[in-house]
Amino acid sequence: MAAPPVNRWAQLAFGVVCMMMIANLQYSWTLFVQPMNKAHGWAIADIQLAFSIFIALETWFTPAAGWIADHLGARHGPTVVVFAGGLLVAIGWVVNAYADQLWLLYLGAVLSGIGGGSIYATCVGNAVKWWRNRRGLAIGITAAGFGAGSALTIIPVEMTIDTHGYGAAFFWFGIAQGVIVCLLAFLLRAPLPGEVPTAAPLRLPQATRSMTPGEVVASPIFWLLYVMFVAVSASGLMATAQIALIAKSYGIANTPLVFGGTTLTVALVVDNVMNGMARPAFGYVSDRIGREVTMAVAFSLGAVAYWLLGSLGSSPWVFVICAGLIFFTWGEIFSLFPSTCTDTFGPRYATVNTSLLYTAKGTSAFLVPFANIIQSSTGSWHAVFVAAAAMNVVVVLLALFVLRPMRRTQHAAAEAGTLSAK
Repeated sequence: MAAPPVNRWAQLAFGVVCMMMIANLQYSWTLFVQPMNKAHGWAIADIQLAFSIFIALETWFTPAAGWIADHLGARHGPTVVVFAGGLLVAIGWVVNAYADQLWLLYLGAVLSGIGGGSIYATCVGNAVKWWRNRRGLAIGITAAGFGAGSALTIIPVEMTIDTHGYGAAFFWFGIAQGVIVCLLAFLLRAPLPGEVPTAAPLRLPQATRSMTPGEVVASPIFWLLYVMFVAVSASGLMATAQIALIAKSYGIANTPLVFGGTTLTVALVVDNVMNGMARPAFGYVSDRIGREVTMAVAFSLGAVAYWLLGSLGSSPWVFVICAGLIFFTWGEIFSLFPSTCTDTFGPRYATVNTSLLYTAKGTSAFLVPFANIIQSSTGSWHAVFVAAAAMNVVVVLLALFVLRPMRRTQHAAAEAGTLSAK
């Protein structure tokens, strides 16, 4: 029986909304840390371990989720995986709401991490499959839902915490987000053979055949991308997890700034918007000027942003602007790396292959606590920002002088093989 026609713009929209529903799992976390510390007396480092567990599982589980989605097929795979993810996200946040011991908080992180990763992997996999000729833009729009989604709920979450406690915020937002994802799961579908438009010209070199996950993990290009991803992701996650603590250390967290909003509240909203905007913006640019050149531009700006925040961030408005620039030059990794991966290794196993690369984010999460160690040993955040800037500069050099030649060589070899086969 033939599948009914599907509008790929609608599929893109469904994926974006699903991503928006799981954005709070990461980007609102910083709002819960101090209330949990105050309520239970848990050490900040112990609470932040839950964040690391969430990030690790939200990324490391994605290859399994991607394999299941691909294995179940275009019609059923996305629905099954995203529905299960929505259930786990809701249950995980409800567990957080009632957690009165650290092991329960960690259990909530495990459940929400697996659920969030299942949703993320499937939505990104759908984007790279439906949009062959605009892959960077499509992934960027999808990832923007995750990067900017919590901008709409930062203030409501903060108000709920202040008025009813952090447990109520975990409970009600967890239930609402999970229900919406579960409903949208029934509308998601991957493209069937011949369903993706192929008339539009390809601006960038793309793989002539799809490589299996086994072939991908045996490729030096994959591991180079992995190392680059870890380096940039670690610096961005440090800012995500610690932004409230950084603002507090500067003495400006509660400084009124605009419309009654404090420096921290305004910064969180701006950060999430900029994080979301970066993904389609740099994805669109990379579709035209190339992945590696776009990486070089973005990560160079990121290095400057970290240096400025470390040097001038004690002023409220400068803090907001510099933090926003950091998120703008970090969020694009979630469009640039998946599109580069699929361009290099092909679309057939894209959900699994991009998920394998996405596990780099989980690896980078365990570098986040080193920011606290450096800050404690030096007495300031300046050395942390210098280290983050340096990592971005290294990735710029790798993108231009190592990754770019390697990908060109692989593409030339594939083209020569194709021509000789003919």
